[in-house]
Amino acid sequence: MTLIQDAILHILDLGGPVVLLLLCVSVLTAALVLYKLWQYQAARVGRHRQLATAVAAWDLGDPAAALQALGQSRSYLSPVLRMAISSTPTSELSARVDAEAESRFAQLERGLGALDMVAQLAPLMGLFGTVIGMIEAFQKLQSAGSSVDPSLLAGGIWVALLTTAAGLAVAMPTSLVLSWLTARMQRERVFANQALRVVFAPQTALQAEALQPLGSLAHAG
Repeated sequence: MTLIQDAILHILDLGGPVVLLLLCVSVLTAALVLYKLWQYQAARVGRHRQLATAVAAWDLGDPAAALQALGQSRSYLSPVLRMAISSTPTSELSARVDAEAESRFAQLERGLGALDMVAQLAPLMGLFGTVIGMIEAFQKLQSAGSSVDPSLLAGGIWVALLTTAAGLAVAMPTSLVLSWLTARMQRERVFANQALRVVFAPQTALQAEALQPLGSLAHAG
């Protein structure tokens, strides 16, 4: 416990409360990132081989193979596709399925807003600490009067700039991870939208509708 207190006091002496706050934010951010990685892994985000097989089988008019592939999938989108496949296609069902998919996307995107806030505010917090540090450095310089020690000013400046470096060190990896997670969710939306549109308008059904007018003309002839 004494070591922790000494470390906190050392951080306060070196960079002030802003650096200590950024350190706490970085710990919470790292915990949130690890949680999101675990959540994406548990939901099987990006791993839709069985779902793609099911959609392809349904598109070719093989519902038994589609249901079998769905049963082998552990993806979070599997219940959504099962709902679409197991019911009679209607506009109401399409809206319901889209809402269910969007609800699952919202659960996976929970926490990304916090990462975005950290990526935007951490540099500003660091800059705020730098401004405070520069004000203190120039106050010490003014108090010294004519006997100015250049090392006093230099020491105050580098300590002040430390907060900016700390803010950037927190913001840059956070922004990188946020962009990666956001891109993955964008790909998830594209896959889900394409899969659901195929389920509600399979190729076999479209071909049958296209052949109906030809059959009517042949019967009339």
